[in-house]
Amino acid sequence: MKISRIVEEKQYSVSFEVFPPKTEDTRESVTKAAREIAALGPVFMSVTYGAGGGTSEYTAEIAHDLQANMGVPMMAHLTCITSTRDRIRQQLELLRGKGVENILALRGDIPEGFELKEQNYHHAIELVRDIKAFDPAFCVAGACYPDTHPDAPSQKEDIRRLKEKVDAGMDFLITQMFFDNPVFYSYMYKLREAGITVPVHPGIMPIVNAKQMKRTLKLSGTTLPERFRRILDTFGETPEAMRRAGVAYATDQIIDLFANGIRTVHVYSMNNPVVAAAILKNLSGILD
Repeated sequence: MKISRIVEEKQYSVSFEVFPPKTEDTRESVTKAAREIAALGPVFMSVTYGAGGGTSEYTAEIAHDLQANMGVPMMAHLTCITSTRDRIRQQLELLRGKGVENILALRGDIPEGFELKEQNYHHAIELVRDIKAFDPAFCVAGACYPDTHPDAPSQKEDIRRLKEKVDAGMDFLITQMFFDNPVFYSYMYKLREAGITVPVHPGIMPIVNAKQMKRTLKLSGTTLPERFRRILDTFGETPEAMRRAGVAYATDQIIDLFANGIRTVHVYSMNNPVVAAAILKNLSGILD
């Protein structure tokens, strides 16, 4: 069930990201939401990995449940910045044992106060190499940033480093969220010019409330086009109107991407089955 092969069989498709519970008392509600999204029939789903690996067991558990019981191909996120190589090996053994063969390899955010030592992982490329050394059969994806990684000195250097990661064994890429499609198209041109030829799945975040937008901009470093600023200003204080406007904006982005040659889009669902279902309903007649 390698994702790189599955998406090739589709003319157009949508995948969803979900996140695992942070604590045991939210486990049931999170699992329920993830299952409801899986029931919509996405081409695949990904499950995030908590900061510091705190939800790593839940990540593997949810990925296994949705794949084994809901029939959805799964991809598990795996971050390395706070992990030892022994810990990463344990996670790879766990995922392989649960039949999860797709991994999104990430450096991860450095927790506040964390002391990075020489023996620690420092970059995602080290994780990619270790995954491929552990088992070349794993399908490995990576992250990329149309608006440039916040830690990169320049976009040119960011793309150079990305090329090194791809050459280390990445099968495809998923972008950080963006809200201005021309930014993505320009980025794609630069990737191809740099010799990065693997598939790139655009990451789309449906923004359904104003508070979510502020947090998203702070975490992602992405830019917000004036068109969406006007939507926030007009509908941000009316929850139902903002939800509908956010879904419509995300749908419009996806349709434009399909019309410009993109075949698979990854949607950051925020564990919201209602929003996920609304987007797929808007795309009915377009998706396979």
